[in-house]
Amino acid sequence: LAPHTLEVVGIVGLATALFAATIGLAQNDIKKVLAYSTVSQLGYMFLALGVMGYTSSFFHVLTHAFFKALLFLGAGSVIHGMSNEQDMRRMGGLRKSMPITFITMFIGCLAIAGIPPFAGFFSKDEILSHVYEHSKVMWAIGVFTSLLTAFYMFRLLFLTFFGEFRGTEEQRHHLHESPASMTLPLIVLAVLSAVGGFMGAPMFLGGKHYLGDYLAPIFTYSKQILPAAFGAEPDHNTELMLIGISVLAAVVGIVAAYVVYVARAQRPAEEESQRSGLDSLVYHKYYVDGLYNSLFVKPTMALSKGLYKFVENGVIDPIANGVGRATLAGGQLLRFVQTGSVETYLLLMVLGIVLILGLNFGRM
Repeated sequence: LAPHTLEVVGIVGLATALFAATIGLAQNDIKKVLAYSTVSQLGYMFLALGVMGYTSSFFHVLTHAFFKALLFLGAGSVIHGMSNEQDMRRMGGLRKSMPITFITMFIGCLAIAGIPPFAGFFSKDEILSHVYEHSKVMWAIGVFTSLLTAFYMFRLLFLTFFGEFRGTEEQRHHLHESPASMTLPLIVLAVLSAVGGFMGAPMFLGGKHYLGDYLAPIFTYSKQILPAAFGAEPDHNTELMLIGISVLAAVVGIVAAYVVYVARAQRPAEEESQRSGLDSLVYHKYYVDGLYNSLFVKPTMALSKGLYKFVENGVIDPIANGVGRATLAGGQLLRFVQTGSVETYLLLMVLGIVLILGLNFGRM
């Protein structure tokens, strides 16, 4: 792609990552948190594409598949154990009743937060390293977004598995660990989330980037045509600095979530009146859904109703029904001559012959 096009791709990817991460901070539905987390991680992938970090983008696709599948299936296990409850405000203390689900989701949260040596650390760090060589400002925003990621994912973990149980007595009675058919896939994905990142471990740490070697032939020609676009590899000291800052940001996010939701046992607002202006803005997803509904859904519905009323009912239906009525009327007229009486048919034949002869004599 052209440099300006790549710039746009990178900016849109970064904005998507940050935008979705802030929304994830205030969601109370466990599935919505993971949904906006997915949007945010997709933003990271496109950010990598925008700075021509193609291998790191593909690497993050793979590692993200491991830990996000783990987290979604873990959320499903929680919902199953909670009798279909999805609101994290009604959970709490589930690690005692669902230890396998808790441990595997804990690993998934560490992976997505970018804590070494879990899978997300290697791929996200590689993306941020590429971004650093392209733009320091974009890198700083990317690091801040990773801090938010760590915060909202451990917010999910702490609200769900720590503190006192906040559900109903019926839910408490039903609460149990999921069967092996659900926990076994969690264990497999937890292992992949823990070790999957080593397929792309940095060489300066003694690793071998198997994925990079596999994809290298694809980008060899591009590097020959436009080598400057791929950027220079940072030196080892710079890489260590970037890793340290990235991990520190993740740790700060985790600690902040622990302080707020475990140490202080703060709970998300139950009523709209309890939310601050910023919290309400983020909780309602910047009112994008409402704006989309007002700008697109409602006008489309109004246009559809208008077309149905004036075009469908006023034009198309009368034409279609008119053709049907005309055909029916014609058929009813023909019934008068299709009596089944031979005498009638002979009479009509004689009248027809007389009519034809009369027309011929008239022409003469």
